[in-house]
Amino acid sequence: MIRKLFGMLSTDMAIDLGTANTLVYVNGRGIVVNEPSVVAVANLNSRREVLAVGNDAKQMLGRTPGYIQAIRPLRDGVIADFEVAEEMIKYFIKKVHNRGIFTSPRIVICVPFGATAVERRAIQESAEGAGAREVYLIEEPMAAAIGAGLPITEPKGSIVVDIGGGTTEVAVISLGGIVFASSLRVGGDRMDEEIATYARKNFNLLIGESTAERIKKEIGAAVCTSTSKDVKMSVKGRSLLDGNPKDIELTQKHVAEALMDPISAIASGVKAALEKTPPELVADIVDTGITLTGGGALLPNLSDVISHITGVAAKVAENPLNCVVLGTGKALLETKRNGSVLLRTY
Repeated sequence: MIRKLFGMLSTDMAIDLGTANTLVYVNGRGIVVNEPSVVAVANLNSRREVLAVGNDAKQMLGRTPGYIQAIRPLRDGVIADFEVAEEMIKYFIKKVHNRGIFTSPRIVICVPFGATAVERRAIQESAEGAGAREVYLIEEPMAAAIGAGLPITEPKGSIVVDIGGGTTEVAVISLGGIVFASSLRVGGDRMDEEIATYARKNFNLLIGESTAERIKKEIGAAVCTSTSKDVKMSVKGRSLLDGNPKDIELTQKHVAEALMDPISAIASGVKAALEKTPPELVADIVDTGITLTGGGALLPNLSDVISHITGVAAKVAENPLNCVVLGTGKALLETKRNGSVLLRTY
């Protein structure tokens, strides 16, 4: 009886453990957590103590004293710091459960298609160490396709491009399985790096990670247009010439030039996937088009660039930021009802 009551009260969770942001979905409640994947850690007497997680920790990026680090425990979609990642997952579990008694949920976490067995096992062990009762993994492009509402169980081809913080997942899906997929180590973080590099090389201005991200979100674009010069933004940083504070003006044209390499890499990855797809499925994709998900899909004109390079119409999903976590949540719900071949354990 106690075991049955525990199962009823325990809240199962779907987690999009992203390089940039972590989202948590609970069936019946929707998305209950959407915070940066950042942990602030203090190094005290050879011991690390977690000071803040999520939004509070992100505000500390680039602003901490020497003994405090603002750490991103995930890089390229996989865990780079096992201990800190476990603390971050534990924090989100407690936040969802409001520190209740029954804090041993069943969890489904999405992982990049290209993650190795060792990397997948590390994610699973982190969640188990954080208090999960059972941990299942689902591949990120499949979760994105489910969340975008693509007909993955039908005998017709669909292609999804999920552009996250650390990776871009490209997958061709048919009959509930992945026919072809590739994981590109390029995403939102790479775009931020390219913007910072562009400012350094062309304006002798040193800017931080948060500033580069803000530039991308406010005036970023995948390609220049006739109005790109008119979209401007004031950017502050440190001069590399004299070390003094410096203020410059960036235009959307500048940002589009900075993003040329990562955008080309993403478009080329989609083209390569189409070239390796069976002809019958390519015919379906020509009719249905390419679906873009993830935060990177919100970059203006990106769908136009991909359409131009591939020759196939590309469109942004209705809710690109949340497609992966919503798809993971649907897979969790289906598993509770009938079981699922989409989920794995390691």
